[in-house]
Amino acid sequence: MPFTHGEGAREVQDRFDTRRLADAITEKTVRDRLSEGDRRFIERMDMFFIATQGADGRLDCSYKGGEPGFVRVLDERTIAFPSYDGNGQFMTAGNILETGRVGMLFIDFANQWRMRLNGTASIDWADPLAAAWPGAQFVVRVAVEEVFPNCPRYIHKMQLVERSVFVPKAGCEAPEPEWKDHFEEALPAEQRQRRAARRAGGGPAGG
Repeated sequence: MPFTHGEGAREVQDRFDTRRLADAITEKTVRDRLSEGDRRFIERMDMFFIATQGADGRLDCSYKGGEPGFVRVLDERTIAFPSYDGNGQFMTAGNILETGRVGMLFIDFANQWRMRLNGTASIDWADPLAAAWPGAQFVVRVAVEEVFPNCPRYIHKMQLVERSVFVPKAGCEAPEPEWKDHFEEALPAEQRQRRAARRAGGGPAGG
């Protein structure tokens, strides 16, 4: 489906006489597939923001973080990323199951650059790619419909201090967030059993 400006956007564009500019930028920058440069950019990112919409129209925006390369470009029209253990609400995943509509924002704060990607997401509980990500509960695939850069001038320049120690890695067990201690009885049965076994063995509770 070709990229279009909604009636609301057109109204504001006309108010500020930017309709011509908006159309020119759209024509030059919006694509329906990923370039090799897009792939390199996405696959070196260690975080992104994702907006989703549920069947009732409610919106949600979430931050997703991982090791660089945790988002993979499978081909020029498809990307994939893992879903790791979280707070169990699955708001992003739930909205994907209901409508599939997603908007993703990748930001490189160190180099002050950003990219938007819109598309339709899906979840296959038996996706063979899950084995490629240690700690992945499942994999989300996104069919790319619109991808385009944004003006970077208001991006604050920031440097990475350290990546989250909670990101799953091959060959080691990620530490457990302290907040789970306050919800012990509500945790999934498998997590409660594993945490109890670790405590019985003299180690800290683990997720």
